[in-house]
Amino acid sequence: MSATEYSLKVTHHPSDVAGLTYVYPVVSRRAGGVSVGINLNTNHACNWKCAYCQVPELQRGSAPPVDLAVLERELDGFLQQVLHGDFMQRHVPPEARVLKDVAFSGDGEPTSAREFPEALEVVGRVMQRHGLSGRLPLVVISNGSQLDKVRVRKALVRLAELGGELWFKFDRATPEGMRKINGTRSLPARHLANLKMALNLCPVWVQTCMVAWDGQPPDETELQAWLDVICPLAGTVRGVLLYGLARPSMQPDGRHLSALSAAWMEALAARMRDCGLVVRLSV
Repeated sequence: MSATEYSLKVTHHPSDVAGLTYVYPVVSRRAGGVSVGINLNTNHACNWKCAYCQVPELQRGSAPPVDLAVLERELDGFLQQVLHGDFMQRHVPPEARVLKDVAFSGDGEPTSAREFPEALEVVGRVMQRHGLSGRLPLVVISNGSQLDKVRVRKALVRLAELGGELWFKFDRATPEGMRKINGTRSLPARHLANLKMALNLCPVWVQTCMVAWDGQPPDETELQAWLDVICPLAGTVRGVLLYGLARPSMQPDGRHLSALSAAWMEALAARMRDCGLVVRLSV
């Protein structure tokens, strides 16, 4: 990678930025520095279709077969550059030159990959090889839809053993809200059941994206429904990662979306804290 190839930005997270198949770096608002991403959905496929998703040419589906040997080779080499090379100086703004986590994220739902459990083992092994186990968080960013699968539940137990955590997407808590924002017909009650299942398997943060639709913020009905579902979990979930729109959506409904004001987001965060939730806000 030459020094002129790319410069990482909070507002731009392409999964092919480093020219690798599965591994890509981002400057993450929620992580607060450089996150090394693991993209198992190299076909741009996801079983949800969130209105704010920045993945181009997103399609419905699951991840393709994963070449675990390539994943291990790429992650090993990339961490070598980050930890012992000049990657940070060449590609990262000075204020963000700290490695914060390794995260399964990318262009779709990572737990939809048949090889997700094996990929998790690969990443854990490479992190241990570089002395990062127990020092750097291992994160799985997920919509939580695959918790009905035994292999996914077992993998989340293993995630906990590796010192990792699950970031569980829960943007809306009404059927209408989930269809509009997440492009899924999954019902909130089922989604909540999956969240509670995950809480018995590994540490969990709830991640919630709030956006304006045609210039209007979510109405009080939507907000109260969300609070009624998540507030009772205060002290059980690690907290809420509340964030707004920072990157342009690549979906057809993206034309309806805009960022909410910092004041509006702060007010919502205060309501969450009032019910006992720990909140990390990124606007």
